[in-house]
Amino acid sequence: MIIDTHCHYTTEPPALQVFRDKQLAGLADPARKPASTDLGITDEVLVASVAPQLKLQKDRGSDLTIFSPRAAGMAHHVGSEAVSRQWTTVSNNLIHRICTLLPDNFVGVAQLPQFPGVPPANCLAELERVVKELGFVGVNLNPDPSGGHWTEPPLTDRYWYPIYEKLCELNVPATIHVSSSCNRNFHHTGAHYINADTTAFMQLIQGDLFKDFPALKLIIPHGGGAAPFHWGRYRGLCLSIKKLPLVEHVMQNVFFDTCVYHLPGIELLTKVVPVDNILFASELMGAVPGVDPETGHHFDDTKRYIDQVSTLSDEDRYKIFEGNARRVYPRLDALLTKRGHAGQTSH
Repeated sequence: MIIDTHCHYTTEPPALQVFRDKQLAGLADPARKPASTDLGITDEVLVASVAPQLKLQKDRGSDLTIFSPRAAGMAHHVGSEAVSRQWTTVSNNLIHRICTLLPDNFVGVAQLPQFPGVPPANCLAELERVVKELGFVGVNLNPDPSGGHWTEPPLTDRYWYPIYEKLCELNVPATIHVSSSCNRNFHHTGAHYINADTTAFMQLIQGDLFKDFPALKLIIPHGGGAAPFHWGRYRGLCLSIKKLPLVEHVMQNVFFDTCVYHLPGIELLTKVVPVDNILFASELMGAVPGVDPETGHHFDDTKRYIDQVSTLSDEDRYKIFEGNARRVYPRLDALLTKRGHAGQTSH
């Protein structure tokens, strides 16, 4: 089985944006608020909206997509905490409906109702709801809900501990994923996302988070940002601040995905990062659309790159495509096992 661990709902029906426009207009004029959170989107419209993802699943050879709301659309810095909470509920409910309609193709990951300066503990009710009631297998956690100004404490600060406690209690991982940027210095996909991935990794090196949460699993997307390219720098920094060697210090709990859009990048990732820490992902219909003129294939067809890495063994490929995902997402593993898709026990 090939599990794509990082995809967003980037083909939402127009009715969702209409709701969002009314919701934000209501900040200035309460009379313009949406009258209801019922979007009027039928099941048929929902299924049609993900037809592009279904086609690419088939064409590119993946089996199951871990699906979450549009990352840039989370926009935690916009509006108010109440607006974020309502928008989060609506967005997560849509993901749940898609996963219910197409359970063999999609499984849910949630956004959280974060807002700048609001304690992460305020997200716990939604976190518990999406896991226990909606069957989601993970969440996206934004380390910078300010949208590019980094006003929150580092991820290792006790400020975030209520989230980590709940994640461990529920046995679900978090993907560290920022949203859109309101700082004009940082293009959201080209700079803000990669900055955040790299920043999160260094924060984890500086702290001792996993001494307090040895069972916590965090995913840093987009290949881990700059970390693989500068692996020697981070190994050296880790030692210089008197931590354990890098792999022992953080890589028992931290995982990178393969949202890297060229073969040399994937070759580097698989060469320097332990294979047990790599999850297959494509960010399907996401950050880099279009065809690479140098190869004639889409930039985000990341399976093609992995297939071309000659140094990977069959066991390595199993881990990247399926095994690691089942280990990082225990609730996904349980769901697949219940459906009769047992993972490999020996390789």
